[in-house]
Amino acid sequence: MDEQGRPEPPFDGGEAETLLGFLDFHRATLAWKCAGLDAAGLRATVPPATMTLGGLLKHLAYVEDNWFSFVWSGHDRMPPFDAVDWAATPDWDWESAADDTAEQLHNLWQSAVDRSRAAVREALADGDLTRRARRSLRDGNTPTLRWILVHLVEEYSRHNGHADFIRESIDGSTGE
Repeated sequence: MDEQGRPEPPFDGGEAETLLGFLDFHRATLAWKCAGLDAAGLRATVPPATMTLGGLLKHLAYVEDNWFSFVWSGHDRMPPFDAVDWAATPDWDWESAADDTAEQLHNLWQSAVDRSRAAVREALADGDLTRRARRSLRDGNTPTLRWILVHLVEEYSRHNGHADFIRESIDGSTGE
């Protein structure tokens, strides 16, 4: 663990352990950047952008649910994402976060992460990173577990950069 309580990715792990190590590191980075903020803090923006830390939590909860529950495992979407008309409101996850409490946002994200971790544990117990998801994407491609894990590392890495700027604007907190 580092000084912020984030798990360090292994230096000598196999491919799966390394990917999961980096994914958990980036998940913990998001949790660190959002820690200790009330609803107002999670709604703060850095104009002219409208992105918020609360929006990041809700968006990444959706990303976790979409890739690991919906695409990988073939399950229905979890609430609240199952009731959204995504064609009519493609930014619903970002925009609706302002209506949620800090506790709701953290719980939604953490629940999605917990389900994702369980899905990956189950997948690796039954095979390896070359296994394909149960659902194909809109373009007809069916990603491997490896592809999904790399994509999630990329998604968190990109958004953690956003979280750095937003958090610094709220209270001056800096770091990675």
